[in-house]
Amino acid sequence: MYNKTPPTDEPSPDAARVAPRPQTLAATGLPSAFLGDLVEKHLFEGGVLSMRELVSRTALSGRLLEELLGFLRQEGRVEVRAQHGDSPGLGYALTERGRGSAMASLMASGYVGPTPVPLDYYNQVVLTQSVRGRSVTRDRMFAAFEDTVLDPELLDRLGPAMNSGKAIFVYGAPGTGKTFITQRLARLFEDTCLIPYAISIGETVVRVFDPSVHRQSQDNSPVVMLTRGHDPRYVLCQRPLVITGGELTADMLEVQFDPATRQYRAPLQVKANGGMLILDDLGRQRIPPTTVLNRWILPMEEGVDYLSMNTGQHFRTPFDVILVFSTNLQPRDLVDDAFLRRIGYKIGFQALNPRQYHMIWQRTCEARSVRYDAPLCQFVIDALYKPTATPLLPCHPRDLIGMALDRAIYLDDWFGLTAEALQWAWDNYFVTTPASSSDAAADLRRSQ
Repeated sequence: MYNKTPPTDEPSPDAARVAPRPQTLAATGLPSAFLGDLVEKHLFEGGVLSMRELVSRTALSGRLLEELLGFLRQEGRVEVRAQHGDSPGLGYALTERGRGSAMASLMASGYVGPTPVPLDYYNQVVLTQSVRGRSVTRDRMFAAFEDTVLDPELLDRLGPAMNSGKAIFVYGAPGTGKTFITQRLARLFEDTCLIPYAISIGETVVRVFDPSVHRQSQDNSPVVMLTRGHDPRYVLCQRPLVITGGELTADMLEVQFDPATRQYRAPLQVKANGGMLILDDLGRQRIPPTTVLNRWILPMEEGVDYLSMNTGQHFRTPFDVILVFSTNLQPRDLVDDAFLRRIGYKIGFQALNPRQYHMIWQRTCEARSVRYDAPLCQFVIDALYKPTATPLLPCHPRDLIGMALDRAIYLDDWFGLTAEALQWAWDNYFVTTPASSSDAAADLRRSQ
């Protein structure tokens, strides 16, 4: 089991200290032969490349590349060429022998990208910058949600859950704000972490950095990189937030191999290391929820994830994520009590009270540049919600007001929000018309 970093409010360790820039080939943790093969593949793909281009492609310093290229030239696999066009000067290219060697390397692994970091290096960096080393205070929690209408009691349950290091199970009816609120929990992490472009397990390379998931910090500018001097094989990013819903399949939780490109991609939980992983809409996936949940029993208990390649090679990585399960169903309809006991916090999301509904209605009006009319909002509650026993949900003001304004634009009606327009929106939104609501709308209009 991996040791966990004790909670602290101190900022993340400096990137250069967490992953110092390698000064020698040995410091990369990779064999020179492996590095030479990677350089050959870049030259095979790029043709004649300058030293600057090779530095950018491989994420290795010029000093290390000079040593590698010197070795490859001695082997007769690389030669110096004159460059023309946009990049005049000297460049490097493969010889015939080098092309044959590069093709053999590509048959073994299709990976052509920044130099990977060894698995043990990666594991240590994950633990050093552990998300469980971040603590959340009540003041910080309320500050992160100051622009959101929420029951303070709910925040006081979510905050300690974030500090626990345990999985969180949130449940409630559709529209109660589960997805919106859980995603915004990522606001609590204001620091950055290092994400490798790829990791190597022996001779096998697995891509980790994913531009669709990892948001690069602005501190990745060349000047800051030179100042900080961290290993350029890592990207300085905001802490990851990985969200998956009904599209989740079992293979997305394992190392994925593309036979066409002969490349491996990391599973979702590895991409989420150092941040949050939200499994949204649990119970709506293409695989049974028990299959999804059972996949996490060992990682949740041990803080370690066990993975394997299609070759049968096994390895393990830290499971350093805040794991959130979100569902519209009752937890006991998905899993048994034995599994629920393994999840630290089970937090239910409820409907709004009238005061909270009014607050969201007012904010929605402000966002849509229409006047907030308290009696009109109360009409919606009294004449539309109460007769049908419809719960007051956070998503309703946005949807009802939006539909009413759609109608106003269509009718060229500058009055915008009216009782009739909201009645019309209600009938279209819920596909039902309360018997007394039309009369109530007329009464409200006469009283205004």
